[in-house]
Amino acid sequence: MRIRWDEVGDRRFEAGVDRGVLYVDGNPGVPWLGLIGVEQSRSGGDPKPRYLDGFKISNHAEAEEFEGNIEAYSYPLEFEPCDGIAKLEHGLRVTRQRRKPFSMVYRTLVGNPIDDLTFGYKLHILYNLRAEPSNRKYPSLSERVNPTTFSWNVSARPPKVEGVIPSAHYVVDSREAPAELLTTLENLLYGTATTDPELPTAGELIFMFDSFLDNVYDAGSPLSPVFLVHDAGGPDTPVTLVLDGGAL
Repeated sequence: MRIRWDEVGDRRFEAGVDRGVLYVDGNPGVPWLGLIGVEQSRSGGDPKPRYLDGFKISNHAEAEEFEGNIEAYSYPLEFEPCDGIAKLEHGLRVTRQRRKPFSMVYRTLVGNPIDDLTFGYKLHILYNLRAEPSNRKYPSLSERVNPTTFSWNVSARPPKVEGVIPSAHYVVDSREAPAELLTTLENLLYGTATTDPELPTAGELIFMFDSFLDNVYDAGSPLSPVFLVHDAGGPDTPVTLVLDGGAL
């Protein structure tokens, strides 16, 4: 079939950022209110060509690292240690302290001319970030109040996960993720009426998606390390018929 460029609904776009969540020190996630935007950039990844007798024989790229910028009108109190602020007693704080690493989640929206911004969304999960605050200016008040904005340049130490090049940035596309799996993940990230928000490790995240609907193991919760719990026998054992550790 010949390519067409005018199919209704095929023109898609991305816009907006919302549902920011901050995770620090393995504590339950807290909402990041006042989030204006998250900018994604990188360092490295530039090609390093090699020549022999005047001809290019390779064009490998160097390692690429995640960098970015966060801009907000406000930030959670839990972010203060990540901003180099230590809380002492009775409201006293001291700046220029060692900054703690943090992780965060936010959502961007995907739209098209038919569904507008209800067409879909992407969940962005960032691991092991470290913030570097930008300069801050507090101007005198005038007739019109202009809220102060805060911004931080961020870099990351990507977690190591077997099978993939280490990365600090994971993206879940709601248009492709099974609805049940997406609900399970969002209940983890955002919490429920009975559970606190928590951030799965990068390894747990990959395992959740890789093992979804597998018939090999059913060990309980989505984060159960079933590969450490069960031994189904030798390499030729039909494990799909052996183990059932409980319902999800």
